[in-house]
Amino acid sequence: MALILDALVGILNKPTIGGMVAELAVLAALLWVAVLVGMFVGWVWRPRWAVDLAGGMGTPVLSNSDLLSDSAAAESCESCESCEKEEKSETLAVTIDDLDHLCKLVEVRDGGPVWRQMMDKSLPSMSYQACRRDVESGPPQYRSRTVLEDATPEMVRDFFWDDEWRVKSKWDDMLLYHTTLEECPTTGTMVVHWIRKFPFFCSDREYIIGRRIWESGRTYYCVTKGVPYPSIPKRDKPRRVDLYYSSWCIRAVESKRGDGQLTACEVLLFHHEDMGIPWEIAKLGVKQGMWGMVKKIEPGFRAYQIARRSGDHISRCAFMAQINTKINPDYLRSLEDNSTSSDIVEPEKLKHWGNNVPRFLIIGGAVALACTLDRGLLTKTIIFGAARRFGMLGRRL
Repeated sequence: MALILDALVGILNKPTIGGMVAELAVLAALLWVAVLVGMFVGWVWRPRWAVDLAGGMGTPVLSNSDLLSDSAAAESCESCESCEKEEKSETLAVTIDDLDHLCKLVEVRDGGPVWRQMMDKSLPSMSYQACRRDVESGPPQYRSRTVLEDATPEMVRDFFWDDEWRVKSKWDDMLLYHTTLEECPTTGTMVVHWIRKFPFFCSDREYIIGRRIWESGRTYYCVTKGVPYPSIPKRDKPRRVDLYYSSWCIRAVESKRGDGQLTACEVLLFHHEDMGIPWEIAKLGVKQGMWGMVKKIEPGFRAYQIARRSGDHISRCAFMAQINTKINPDYLRSLEDNSTSSDIVEPEKLKHWGNNVPRFLIIGGAVALACTLDRGLLTKTIIFGAARRFGMLGRRL
């Protein structure tokens, strides 16, 4: 508090009244908005990647799945010939190179920076660990491991691919709109269009996602990533997220009951995206909102199990999830031999909450102002500059 009072005294000692008023206006705006917004950042924020491994606003969801029947699977797509020759033509949205990259991430042999554990949580029938690493250029990357008891890899695979169930069950309450743009019934490759709800101080985000699944035994490598799609031009709102990567490895593991049976299912998720928000702010939001969204996976999945066992109609997306490209285990082993290992280290030491409150509130207010004010006297440069200045004061309190 003494440092903040010193800052106020410094402002009052400005040589001109205009300068003093301007400084006071900036400080007052930041603190006022920070108090209102900062309290909601951790609650409102729900990171997209946690939703994937973890109601809308009353907006009806429009989906091409409603227009497609399961009998359409027997029809041939125009690109099937190129699908069968993908290694040569590479016309698909997701190719073998994407599989190679995911396999190296799974085996922690991609040669990237070390992963630092940031969370370890559990429910009676689900456990969850998450790690993060910062790269030299690009947004922070996340790696998580979820284990669901009494679950098969096939059911979990369908669950995460099923866009209709995300909305119907509301376990993913960020998804406002989804539709399928392209699909190939030979490889199961899809291109989907999503619009996702973001916190109230930012516009919603738009995604054009290419996705595909490879199978080795009962291990499934599920790749989803942002792809270009010129026929859908970018708009100011919702804002298009171009840099997007979210992929899973799903496989059976031994139950925690210790009976030696492979009745549990492990999901390794790797995610990063550039949401158009300063990365330090994004990391704060992810950390605060991660577990709140991830713990929705378990009840959402159990409801999905019950619905499927009762004979509910399989959605088009879930049907496409069952069309996989088979890969030889020898190919996977060859990738392990030609890659550089990374590391996973112990959890970071948690900072005392009291030391983070002032900085948390100030940064929360700054991002709110920066996202809502595109022009005027308080520009984004001034806002973040002031936030850094007073955030450093908060760190020393």
